[in-house]
Formats: sequence, structure tokens, C-alpha cells
Amino acid sequence: MIASPQQNYLTAEEYLQMEEQSNIKHEYIDGYIYAMAGALDPHVTIALNLASLLRNHVRGSGCRVYIADMKARIESLNRFYYPDVMVTCDQRDQETPGYKRFPCLIVEVLSNSTEAFDRGDKFADYQTLESLQEYVLINTKRQRVESFRRNEQGLWVLQSYTAEHQSFRLNSVDFEETMASLYEDVVFE
Repeated sequence: MIASPQQNYLTAEEYLQMEEQSNIKHEYIDGYIYAMAGALDPHVTIALNLASLLRNHVRGSGCRVYIADMKARIESLNRFYYPDVMVTCDQRDQETPGYKRFPCLIVEVLSNSTEAFDRGDKFADYQTLESLQEYVLINTKRQRVESFRRNEQGLWVLQSYTAEHQSFRLNSVDFEETMASLYEDVVFE
């Protein structure tokens, strides 16, 4: 996300109409849009690897996996974000083809330009989604997965996985996979 918004205020409906016609993706925060930058090879490769693994895992379960071009809507805060990977198992999300409101899992692949926002304000915004059970950050500089899980008291608990771990786990979708599979074909700088 870039630091300054385009200056014209838009309603959520105007944003959705504009976004359907736009060649550039924009995230929407309380009436203002922010153009999104493209991603580098490690970022795209990790996101695709995870989405492919998750898709195979949830096939036939009623859950759906979305990657990069599907918006997550946070109605209570008037926000739309584009998570790198998102899973929803809520049938109500089939009613909205342009965005999803009830994800159980959101994954952001970190980049230099978005890491602070993904860890800070965006995570705080995502936490307001009652359906969200797990928020995952994946590092592109070394093998590291950070999974924030909502516990029974509603608090977010961090579980980190590094290269020393053979696998990582996503409890929200009962998924376990190797770090090698997640980082397959990734070349670190």
C-alpha cells in the first residue's frame, strides 16, 4: 500500500464500481483508496504455493480459497483489503462475488513496503472480523511463518515456525504442511 491516498472521498459502492473497471488494484480505508504495488517473485511464489496446497486440502469441504484478487470486507470499519490468501467456509460469502466478509483464515506474505502495515493497523482491522480465527504472516527473506490464533478467550496467541521446524500448522482449516512445500522454488535474496 502507498503512503498517501487519492484525495477524492468514495462511498463503498462507488469504490466497488470503480474497482471493477480499474486496471490497478486499490485498497479502501474509510472512503479513501490506496493503489497497490506489484509483488516480487518470492512473494508471488509463496502465495501461490500456499493457495495451491490449501485448495487441495479444502476441496469438497465447502470452504473456498482465494488468492490476491479477492477483497476482504470489514464492514464495521468501512474497509476493503486484498489479502494474499484468504479462506472462507461461510456460505454467506457465496452471496458476494466481489468480496468476502466472513473469512476464517487470512494470510499476508510480507514485503519491505507492507510489513509494518500488515503487522500493525491491518492486523488490528482484521481482528474486528468475528469469523477470523487465524492471521498468518509469511516471511520472504527467510523461512518463517507467524500464525496469530484467536483462543477461547478471544485473545490472539502467536505461534512461530522457522526453518528449524519441519512443518507448520494452520488450525483454522486443520492443515499441516512442510516448510519445504511452502517455500518450494523460492530464491532468497
